[in-house]
Amino acid sequence: MINILLAEDQGMVRQGLKMMIETDPELQVTGEASNGKEAIALCETHLFDLIILDIRMPVMDGLEAARIIHSRWPDRLVLILTTFNDDQYALEALKSGARGYLLKDAEPEELIRAIRSCLAGGLSLQDHVAAKVMPRLIKQTKELEVDPSITPRELAIMKQIGEGRSNKEIAVELGLSVGTVKNHISLILDKLQLRDRTQLAIYAIRHHVV
Repeated sequence: MINILLAEDQGMVRQGLKMMIETDPELQVTGEASNGKEAIALCETHLFDLIILDIRMPVMDGLEAARIIHSRWPDRLVLILTTFNDDQYALEALKSGARGYLLKDAEPEELIRAIRSCLAGGLSLQDHVAAKVMPRLIKQTKELEVDPSITPRELAIMKQIGEGRSNKEIAVELGLSVGTVKNHISLILDKLQLRDRTQLAIYAIRHHVV
């Protein structure tokens, strides 16, 4: 069973989302919070496979909670679920360590797919969100060269990560084992001094690997 923490300040919306998530028999909402501070408190006492955060919440918003969670527990996965189709919010979410940014008007199948993608190590952005965010990422910097220590194999993996693919998908595409893909990603992160997969995806986009 996959344990999920759901942070949403509106009780009725939270219950509706919980019902949608639990249509997948392997997903279970085992923690609920009405703000970011409550979500962090639950993370201190419970182990969740995925943390879903709304952005606009009282006491502490989802972006601040995502930053704190990622800082304290870098291995825990965060998905932002919001009503705001805003490229700045999406950029901040990715910078905060979130693995995905999904709008609440998404179909139930999209929500399940985004959750599954995050759990598999992918980066989940809806097409119309990605269409706004990717040009912003590219525009923010000049043409940059990839670190020369990156090998052709590592470059191929970086390209796949920049396209939002999971470790399993990368393994199939490149004819590698999932374990080998994970090892390569660890080496790339170490070479580039990046914290996580999200930062690596952003690096790939900004350096025109994708």
